[in-house]
Amino acid sequence: MWRLALRTLKFRRTSFIATFFAMFLGAAIVIGCGGLMETGVRMAADPQRLQEAPVVVTGEQTYDSAALTERHRIDPALVGDVARVKGVDKAVADVSFPATVLKDGKPVTDDSTSYGHGWASARLTPYTLAAGKSPVAGGEVVLDAELAEQASARTGSTVAVVVDGTTRQFRVSGIADQSGGHNPDAAVFFTDDEARTLAGGRIDSIGVLPAAGSSVTTVADAVSTAVGDRAEVLTGERRGLAELPGTLASQRTVVILAAVFGSSVVLIVMFGVASTLSLSLQQRAREMALLRAVGSTPQQLRRMILTETAVLSVGSVLLALLPGYAIGRGLFAVLTSSGVVSSSIAYHAGWIPMAVGAIVTVLAAAGATRFAGRRAARTEPVAALAESTVGTQWFNVPRLLLALFFLANGIGLAVATATVMEDGPTLASTAGPASVLFCIGLALLAPGITKFMVALLKLPVRAFSGLSGRLALRNAATANVRMAGAVAPIVLLIGIATGTLYMQSTENDVSRSSYDQNVLADYVLDSTTGGFDPDVVDRVRETPGVAAASEFVTSRGFVDGPDGPAEVDLRGVSADGVVQSLDLPKVAGDLTTLNGDTVALSDKKAEEYGVKVGDKLPMHLGDGTEISPTVVALYADNPKQPYLTLPASLLAPHAGDGLPQQILVRADSGSGDQAHEGLAALAAQLPGSELDDSSSLAGRNNQIQQILVSANYTIVAMIVGYASITVVNTLVSVTRKRRAEFGLQRLTGATRRQVIGMLTVEGVLIGVVATVLGTIASATTIVPYSLVKSDSYLPSGSIGIYLAIVGGSLLLVFGATLLPSWRGMRTPAVDTVKAA
Repeated sequence: MWRLALRTLKFRRTSFIATFFAMFLGAAIVIGCGGLMETGVRMAADPQRLQEAPVVVTGEQTYDSAALTERHRIDPALVGDVARVKGVDKAVADVSFPATVLKDGKPVTDDSTSYGHGWASARLTPYTLAAGKSPVAGGEVVLDAELAEQASARTGSTVAVVVDGTTRQFRVSGIADQSGGHNPDAAVFFTDDEARTLAGGRIDSIGVLPAAGSSVTTVADAVSTAVGDRAEVLTGERRGLAELPGTLASQRTVVILAAVFGSSVVLIVMFGVASTLSLSLQQRAREMALLRAVGSTPQQLRRMILTETAVLSVGSVLLALLPGYAIGRGLFAVLTSSGVVSSSIAYHAGWIPMAVGAIVTVLAAAGATRFAGRRAARTEPVAALAESTVGTQWFNVPRLLLALFFLANGIGLAVATATVMEDGPTLASTAGPASVLFCIGLALLAPGITKFMVALLKLPVRAFSGLSGRLALRNAATANVRMAGAVAPIVLLIGIATGTLYMQSTENDVSRSSYDQNVLADYVLDSTTGGFDPDVVDRVRETPGVAAASEFVTSRGFVDGPDGPAEVDLRGVSADGVVQSLDLPKVAGDLTTLNGDTVALSDKKAEEYGVKVGDKLPMHLGDGTEISPTVVALYADNPKQPYLTLPASLLAPHAGDGLPQQILVRADSGSGDQAHEGLAALAAQLPGSELDDSSSLAGRNNQIQQILVSANYTIVAMIVGYASITVVNTLVSVTRKRRAEFGLQRLTGATRRQVIGMLTVEGVLIGVVATVLGTIASATTIVPYSLVKSDSYLPSGSIGIYLAIVGGSLLLVFGATLLPSWRGMRTPAVDTVKAA
């Protein structure tokens, strides 16, 4: 049986190459998505600045199982507790805060990224003195060598450094070099006491250096026991997370992205492999019948088909391992380049995604073999004389039940998206797969639907296409299963591409327009040096032509309730200026009293949380700090901007670098360019400050909201690319199989032009049927998603997206049909018929 299977593979290379290619690409794509999932689940990062510390103690980065978005700092008293643990040689406190070195009043680094630390933590990288001495008194710093060169600083000289929002002068006591370290950020070292003061009194992490002969694992366990639930102990490749505050918040995004697209990919790959293999077996119906005629039993034929499939599956999976790893690497690179996750996160693709890719490919092939192979093996010998009859048989109860299963689940997800799901990052997790499931359901019923639609198109086709059209209609009527095999992958291509791209364009448009409407400010002042000192906003208000100004801080936090914490967006503002800067229509209370320990929220949120003006709202900020601010105002709900508003002075110390990094400015009406000129002059006096109009703020928010756009488009392109390859595989295989048919037509009087015309009409029929079905399938994603996002049945976005998808699909159809046919008809018709 093995010999027969291998000989069959050898002499039917064309059809088996198509099947092998579908399996190979499918396995590679599934492995790539699996690697992305494993990376998200593990979420590990090799240490950079703390690489010399085998054990790192840092603040818990979760609150009630939810990831914190800001750094959770720890009590300095923990340093002593850790240092007293048996097996610990040294416990080194580490802090990190913006410290921007200036030269001629401007930051010396292009991206203004330099951070201050205590000198004791230099050994954790390690840094060693190349010149001078360590800082011993306030007002002294050690610069890393690269930063000193950029600032033209040397030992004994004075440099200007922006810390805590103000510019101060420091004497350079020494210059340090990294000794084999790879800290990517420029470093400024202060005395330990001054660094801790500048960092707000708390510390970020503790680097633990075990005593000689002590086991890292043993020390880590002992330290974990000593700190209890006051901090988290990291070892190995997870130590890098201590340097990346808020990174765990992106874990959910990566896992959701991998799960949503991974599940879609698995379904599409299984469909692609099964359809390609089924087509190959359908084309061998006469061969199977002839084998039966010479004495082969159905069991023998099934074993032969299973052996062929096993050879193809194993070979394709083995060859897909390295490309699958590369695809996963590429997807992860897109996520890091777009800012979804830090580039410091380590990519992981172990044996699990490899196994999943293999299992999916083998199961898809085995399923197709079971259904299509069983039928082929049971073909009666007389069927060899009635191939046209075999080509029209497709309906059976299992196929109908499977189609109804996919259609029902697709509709169910669409209904859930429109009626159950709330607007948020998980909305796409139900909207996206809906069209995939519906496409597969339609594809399973494609032979019957195709036959029905071709019957509807019969009159216009006959009226406009003459003899070629009549030949095409006859072929469609007698070989509807063959035509449906070409229609099915195009339905998948159009349905998925249209649904996903319009879903993204709708998200883009809604996010941009809602933010534009919410921001009333005319200008925004940005700081690239860690934030603005509190007196800067007063200087902005004193600028001629300025009507109002408000500090602006963004973060995320949690509102505590009986059902657990609810994650929510937070905005920090100044009471004097918020009304003129943001569109928050008053419902109750007074936004100008938003000072101290207070909060304002929408009337809908207040109803959801069960509070009113004067009540306390229990919350946790992004760094885990617990607060209970008093509700001082309610404003009209904006479902597209559902944030809570806090005083900037309350939120800023627990977000980002501890200071407001933006100031919103509203100009006096009729002031002309006076406000802009005054603000530009003020920005020039503030090192690292930039002045933009408010549209840039909306653009940056849109970038944050749509930070997954490039990743989405990349993965969609991958899925569409696989579907496109399936389309080409199917059409080329079908066309090559029909060469004898074309030869007979030419021998009976048809010209080459008439045959090409017939194929063109068939392509148009395939395109029309697939476009209608694909459009219907895409509606299960587009309509519910648009209803939730914009209260409209129609998506946002240009009609050009749809036309490009349909046009590209038609090009694939005609290219994969006409080109092989034209090349095949260069061979004399008699030779073509003989070869068959």
